[in-house]
Amino acid sequence: MEEWPICPLCLRPIPEGVPQSLHHLIPKLKGGKGGPVVLLHHICHREIHATLTEAELARHYHTPDALRAHPRLAKFAKWVAKRPPDFSSKIPGPKRKR
Repeated sequence: MEEWPICPLCLRPIPEGVPQSLHHLIPKLKGGKGGPVVLLHHICHREIHATLTEAELARHYHTPDALRAHPRLAKFAKWVAKRPPDFSSKIPGPKRKR
């Protein structure tokens, strides 16, 4: 069987052809251009940016462990982990206020 990368937020595999995107652990706007990136399911990436501001990401949530520890993201990761790897949906819950 082919080895697929594992999403660092939900810990599910990311099969080829599934919507996916690279997440800059430190946002590009906060000095992370050229910095470390992780491959995520697109739904997981969208949830991160719907939950946290660029400043919050840069200051406190710049590692996969920190992202998984955030209460809303932990709840989301637990919820989405029960879905198949190719699951896609609109982001549940209200978008954060800017």
